[in-house]
Amino acid sequence: MEILYEDNHLLAINKPAGMLVQGDKTGDMPLVERMKLYLKDKYNKPGKVFLGIPHRLDRPVSGVLLFARTSKALSRLNQAFKEKNLQKTYWAVVQERPDPPSDRLVHFLIKNQAKNKSRAFTSEKKGSKKAILDYELLHSSDRYHLLSIQLHTGRHHQIRVQLSKMGCPIKGDLKYGYARPNKGGFIHLHAVELSLTHPVQKVPLTITAPLPHNDVLWNYFRQQMQ
Repeated sequence: MEILYEDNHLLAINKPAGMLVQGDKTGDMPLVERMKLYLKDKYNKPGKVFLGIPHRLDRPVSGVLLFARTSKALSRLNQAFKEKNLQKTYWAVVQERPDPPSDRLVHFLIKNQAKNKSRAFTSEKKGSKKAILDYELLHSSDRYHLLSIQLHTGRHHQIRVQLSKMGCPIKGDLKYGYARPNKGGFIHLHAVELSLTHPVQKVPLTITAPLPHNDVLWNYFRQQMQ
């Protein structure tokens, strides 16, 4: 596991696509338990290891994932995420070129719990939650387009459903309208950067996750953006 940042209060990793953050009905070992084992082994800790989860990434998504190593850090991070006192940047690959090349998307999302899927509406509906993001076209190949996304709210499957509603489903995302899956089931959505104020030290902190190396398309865009 690639460790991006670690101190007495925080642990950040570059989450591989396909891994669970928290346990679910599949019974697969989640990342939080893997990282508890890492900390227990590294620091020779007796008993249980505390590791809090202030935010999550969907299973098929890769990138920056932040954990809290203390209850104080977790409480303050939960408040920061709730009050949106941080900045989350994602990169996504889509096949359809967005028009316009940069814009703000505002939708109202309703989650279908049974299907684990959200639906986006252009106007407010009963039970809906407002979702806001900004996107910008960074680069294009002959077939695909790389978008940078700034999240302003943290809704269920927000980027996936809003880009799909715009007519630009993320490459490999069958759930939200892309025609074909990617080999391995991942989607081309990567949490590339998380900027925040350290919850204990009170200093600015920016954590950046390199793009996955085992994919031709990610490698192409990495080279273009260097």
